[in-house]
Amino acid sequence: MTSAGTLLAAASDWIADHPTSLPGRIAALRQGVPRGAMPPIVQAPASPATVLAAPANYAGQAHAWCRALERADSEVAARNYALPSPFGFDADAVVPPAFFHNSRRWQRAQLTAARGFTHFLSESFIPPFGRLDGRDLERQLDALDGVDVAHLCHGTDVRRPSLSRQRTPWAPFEEDHTTRRLETVAMRNLAVLERSGRPVFVSTPDLLSDVPRAHWCPVVVDPAQWALPRERRGSPLRVVHAPSKSAMKGTRHIDPVLTRLRDAGAIEYRALSGVAHDRMPGLLAEADVVIDQIGLGSYGVAACEAMAAGCAVLGHITAEVRETVRQQTGRELPVVEVDPETLEETLVALAEDPQLVEAAARNGATFVREVHDGRRSADVLLRTWIRAGEGSRRA
Repeated sequence: MTSAGTLLAAASDWIADHPTSLPGRIAALRQGVPRGAMPPIVQAPASPATVLAAPANYAGQAHAWCRALERADSEVAARNYALPSPFGFDADAVVPPAFFHNSRRWQRAQLTAARGFTHFLSESFIPPFGRLDGRDLERQLDALDGVDVAHLCHGTDVRRPSLSRQRTPWAPFEEDHTTRRLETVAMRNLAVLERSGRPVFVSTPDLLSDVPRAHWCPVVVDPAQWALPRERRGSPLRVVHAPSKSAMKGTRHIDPVLTRLRDAGAIEYRALSGVAHDRMPGLLAEADVVIDQIGLGSYGVAACEAMAAGCAVLGHITAEVRETVRQQTGRELPVVEVDPETLEETLVALAEDPQLVEAAARNGATFVREVHDGRRSADVLLRTWIRAGEGSRRA
């Protein structure tokens, strides 16, 4: 990053850390001025236990966890709200950015409604009521007045780059301003967790290393949505790489290998980006292999969706993550292990032996049905939080 770029990044960080300053207030106006009718407020349903999750809904997971809770326990009603997603993920309510950030009327009304829920799942350290109370997360959660609060961590919010680099040599973190900022934010958020004393959940198993007292709440996919009819696998091998964030997924390690094999006629290679979520099942039904990531040493929603779609999934998984999955589920994680040095030879071996591809795909689909269909996630939330007793009500 150039010196000018570093200064600009530092200025952006300062504004983010000082939302009530004049530059912070001006920056908020970029989200728009609220106009027209106020969006619907999410109210607590009539049920013995009610859960509200907000406001991240990354990859539609808050919505999926809510549905999983309702399927698991007829006395639990769960809702979520979120900002709009460019990928069109489902949510019970979508709040326009102008209202979320700049409408005191919406913020106060949604806070009042949130107090009517018995439980609140705070996602990814994003203040759920916009810029209310100076955009201070802890003050907003304290204002819930007795609602049982838990925290849900999704990734970079608590993932310390310094620890990631110790776990894998391919961690996507350079020694630069961005990495230092990620470390600072993660440390700040971890301090929030310690002060709160509330239950903590992480969506991927690698994050248990960053938050040892957390519970793993597996990501959820709907197997039926992804298991579309597939054409018989043939030759050449059809390979897809669809990174949500290329830098974090290690695309710089992956793309040159896939391009070289494609040019040699060994595989068909399709790179996907910016695709609406509802189109992905159809696209994955046309693939044999999905390269998930090389870098973070774990797996998440994208890998689960590809496994559910019947693809063989390749990625770099640390031994620690594989052992966590084995201990907590009793199953082996069926992501085929690759790194920058073994990716090419592994793909060549798969291209030469379709039975290897079929076995990996079959094991992956079974794994997702058993671990990531929502039952295990709902059990964790119910057993360790919602049905765990009264405990402390302090946010």
